[in-house]
Amino acid sequence: MKKKDLERFAARLRDEKAKVLNHSEKTKHEELTLSTDDLMDEVDLASSELNQSVALRLRDRERSLLHKIEIALAKIDAGKFGVCDSCEEPIELKRLEARPVAELCVRCKEAQELEEKLYA
Repeated sequence: MKKKDLERFAARLRDEKAKVLNHSEKTKHEELTLSTDDLMDEVDLASSELNQSVALRLRDRERSLLHKIEIALAKIDAGKFGVCDSCEEPIELKRLEARPVAELCVRCKEAQELEEKLYA
């Protein structure tokens, strides 16, 4: 992969990391606290707990994305970015454009998803 492309992906990954961290910091207390004023009855409580559950799942997804971004940035530094973890072939540029944290080429990802579908 060209150095220019690597620099572009690194900048894009750093920007995405900053966005996720900023969003996480902004919503840290808003989504995870239950206000006693809002909990008048069981329906209000159930609604608040559901909202909190959704917020926690979104936080977990953000944490997972941050981990993948860190891995991708480390691969850029190590000169291994854009190489499939499974078959060690180059990952198509279009795939990386769509998902810069991709660790598998399209063929290997499809095989992984098929295997997950069979055993799920």
